[in-house]
Amino acid sequence: MRRSAAAFAALALAGVTAGVTLVAEPAYAAGPSKVSVVHGISGQPVDVYVNGKKTLDNFQPSTVAGPLDLPAGKYDIVIVKPGDPVSSPIIKVDQAAVPADANISLVAHLTADGKPTLTPFVNDTAKLGPGKARLIVRHTAAAPAVDVRAGGQPVFKNLTNPNEAKADLAAGTVSADVVLAGTTTVAIPAANLNLAEGTATIVYAVGSAEGKTLGVVAQTISGLHGTPGGVPSGDGGNADQGPAGWVYAAGAAGLLLLLAGGFVLYRTRGNARAQG
Repeated sequence: MRRSAAAFAALALAGVTAGVTLVAEPAYAAGPSKVSVVHGISGQPVDVYVNGKKTLDNFQPSTVAGPLDLPAGKYDIVIVKPGDPVSSPIIKVDQAAVPADANISLVAHLTADGKPTLTPFVNDTAKLGPGKARLIVRHTAAAPAVDVRAGGQPVFKNLTNPNEAKADLAAGTVSADVVLAGTTTVAIPAANLNLAEGTATIVYAVGSAEGKTLGVVAQTISGLHGTPGGVPSGDGGNADQGPAGWVYAAGAAGLLLLLAGGFVLYRTRGNARAQG
């Protein structure tokens, strides 16, 4: 079943009761980060625990949940198969550090060699010019390097897991597909992307090439034109807007975006292990 918006409150409360404090910079009080969660592990629903409290039951693959306002601090995250105890994790990350005033996607996905992992990305929410949209492509699939094509021509080349590539483009509809790097062998068939003015569209390649489960999950962040009234929130194409969530996001051609507005999201003690 899907959790209600109360799960978001439970997650925030878990951080507060665990002694999480806000980090303040001189001259202003730092605010919480906007945190979304992307589930990119094909065929595996999960339960999610934060600081020992279950925040999601039976969270389904290929969905995006959030954003949640999460206070700055460190969080223990455990992801298990539905009903399993926290002692049998699919993914376990200790003391995941969340900065203040950022827009973050947490992505549960497979590594290039097929192991479950959790990767954080700080989303680029810089303002866009008139008539512009931002496209971000993240490779979070158990697959080799790929090229991303638009209209049959490579626009992002040799993208590897867990990296991302991005570009600011004219708003409109783009037909894009994914091929094995340096070839015309299609890994993910073409799909039309509606790049709306003033938005960032994030496309995640997920699944497994060997398991023949490759696909995409899309997330949209709006409100990037004009003068922002704070950290843009974000919503998902193919997104679960009601329940709480965990974001699964990955990368760019040779670049891993881990810096936004002077804040860094990092994992100080993380490990991920697949369950047999």
